[in-house]
Amino acid sequence: MVKLLLAGTGLIGHRHMQHILDHPSLQLVGIIDPALADKEIKGVKTYKSLEDTQLDADGIVLATPTDTHASLTIQALEKGMHVLVEKPVAASLDEADKMIEASEKTGFKVLVGHHRRHHPLVNETIKIIKSGKIGKPVAASLMWLMRKQDEYFEVDWRKGIDGGPVKQNLIHDVDTLRAFFGEVTSVVGTGTNVIRKAPRHESGGIVLSFETGMILTIVFSDATPTPWGFEAGTGESPYIPKTNQSSMFIAGTEGGLEFPTLRLWNGARHWNEKPSMTQQNVSEAIPLIKQLEHFAEVIKGNAAPIVDARSARETLEVILKIEQETMP
Repeated sequence: MVKLLLAGTGLIGHRHMQHILDHPSLQLVGIIDPALADKEIKGVKTYKSLEDTQLDADGIVLATPTDTHASLTIQALEKGMHVLVEKPVAASLDEADKMIEASEKTGFKVLVGHHRRHHPLVNETIKIIKSGKIGKPVAASLMWLMRKQDEYFEVDWRKGIDGGPVKQNLIHDVDTLRAFFGEVTSVVGTGTNVIRKAPRHESGGIVLSFETGMILTIVFSDATPTPWGFEAGTGESPYIPKTNQSSMFIAGTEGGLEFPTLRLWNGARHWNEKPSMTQQNVSEAIPLIKQLEHFAEVIKGNAAPIVDARSARETLEVILKIEQETMP
């Protein structure tokens, strides 16, 4: 049985909590939340801070605001715990570097919560691209277009830049794109906040160049209720209804692939021929559960983190460039 602490009981924290409680190989030994200190949640004792806990825990899941990630991660590593920290890995590249240094110094591992890496549709897409079924990827276009309800922004930390769709949502897409296509070499973009007029990102357009020479465009907004976005297309989040719509279109030298619907188009040599479509199918799984199971294997020493702090730092570096390019 792997014993885990949980810090943070917000939207994602509640999901982590329930998955840990429901899992036969995981035990939730404590919850850290200053607002709920010295109470019990579903039979688990709560604590004000990590310093207040004197528990025998193998690891900790950090689902706290971004500006706490570095300090809490370093503190947990120094207390002898492995860490699963939500994305983004840290608020800055300097903080991420300190987390990497602390992990290397203590010998305890950091797994970063880019949970889509554990999604069957993401892993199948990687296999399709590597198989050569669409040839060499040359261009792609991605959409993330959803409307967040006004209540979402009532939480203090979401009112500023950290609550915008770049750090909260596109960061997942950028991590996935790096898994698909390799490293990003340049970022160009523009943005606006014309609807809510809040001091954060709202809508924007981005062009990413990759080391392979591939070009990818992204259009994003958290002010429009469309069916186009990873969460909607997959039904991965219990808070967002499933639409079964594609939100990314990948073009290769031998065909194309829609994601996440996995409609594969190939068989045409040029525009005078009609390509054929084949639906690719995969088994369903809940990526947050798969991520927790992977974390347990990391703790046992049976696996290296799929996304460690160093890899997550690379994603954060791209995200910070996107923020700079698209800030209104």
